[in-house]
Amino acid sequence: MAVRSTRAEAVLLLRQGVRNSEVSRRLGVPTGTVSWWKHQDLAKRNNLPGRKRSACMHCYGDQLNRPAYAYLLGLYLGDGHILLPNEYRRTQSLQITCDDKWPGIMESVEQAMHQVLPNNKPCRIRRTGCHDVKVYSNHLTCHFPQHGPGKKHERTIALEPWQQEIVDAHPWEFLRGLIYSDGCRITNWATRTKNGVASRYEYPRYFFTNTSTDIIGLFTATLDTVGVQWKASIPRPTGQVNISVARRDSVALMDAHIGPKH
Repeated sequence: MAVRSTRAEAVLLLRQGVRNSEVSRRLGVPTGTVSWWKHQDLAKRNNLPGRKRSACMHCYGDQLNRPAYAYLLGLYLGDGHILLPNEYRRTQSLQITCDDKWPGIMESVEQAMHQVLPNNKPCRIRRTGCHDVKVYSNHLTCHFPQHGPGKKHERTIALEPWQQEIVDAHPWEFLRGLIYSDGCRITNWATRTKNGVASRYEYPRYFFTNTSTDIIGLFTATLDTVGVQWKASIPRPTGQVNISVARRDSVALMDAHIGPKH
């Protein structure tokens, strides 16, 4: 039978709740050494008191809340951006700007950030008519490899295979993030003439507007997978494209899974 080392014996006693001073007395080891062994053991098991490390499925193999990630990915592609460390900040930050008219969305953004990065606390920064919902972590570019220099529509935006797998498994969460950031549900109206009498009728429809051809492609491809029919407008001079969902059955499907902003 192998004999435990003094350090292993100390760690075993510490895990059983024996005080540092008592471990030191029993084993004849300086208290400072016992304290250091305890610190290293806690660090190895990620049980150090105070701030914990940020979760990361790539760097540490942590579990990822996949539905929440699909939603947050849609928000990021639609209206979010990542700031990298510089002389003024030491940590990466993800920022999603939320209009104050939709407090429910703001709450859902904060919740999704916490679910994806459970050891990092989101915060809200007040601006005129809106809040920036932010979370800090040096693993944000691991979660969102689409980050890069310049604006999104000026660079290629393509999902990594692991991201596409998540979107395929949770398409409605991804679509909800895109609609809640760069889309809307409105009530449209038109005039119908019957027996010489013109009457106005209203009908709901969804719009999604973006300048990135790649993001538009991700949005429409995901609509196709869930059976939603759509139409694209002619690009504006600014390059923006409107995707419209107006067929009654498709709008009903969107309402069942997404609904208007709140």
